[in-house]
Amino acid sequence: MATPKLSKLEYRIIEVLWTRGECSIREILEALPARLKPAYTTIQTTVYRMEEKGVVRRVKKVGNFHVFAACVTRDSAQRRLVDDLLSVFGGRTQPLMARLIETGKLSLEDVKEAEKMLRKMAEKEKER
Repeated sequence: MATPKLSKLEYRIIEVLWTRGECSIREILEALPARLKPAYTTIQTTVYRMEEKGVVRRVKKVGNFHVFAACVTRDSAQRRLVDDLLSVFGGRTQPLMARLIETGKLSLEDVKEAEKMLRKMAEKEKER
């Protein structure tokens, strides 16, 4: 199953679940930074919508609250996000790289790491 598209708040919520593991809605809320903390009911509604999308699941009920866990991996969510971002650039990576350089978000160290990864991929291709 393809990873559904996630909103910014959904990414923040699932990041808590990836980092901390199983959490209640209250625990998710408490893990969010104070300056970006929405209301409890906003988190609750968002988590329930994420559950409908198949992004999170209820793992148990403790007292009168539920505990949730992530159903999608960080890798699959990041892959979806990158694919969506690339679609904005017409599927081309060069304009995206140029924009990252212009904004100072891409460092020389990042480029060196990317070159290293590309070399490894090329070596694997040669072995096939």
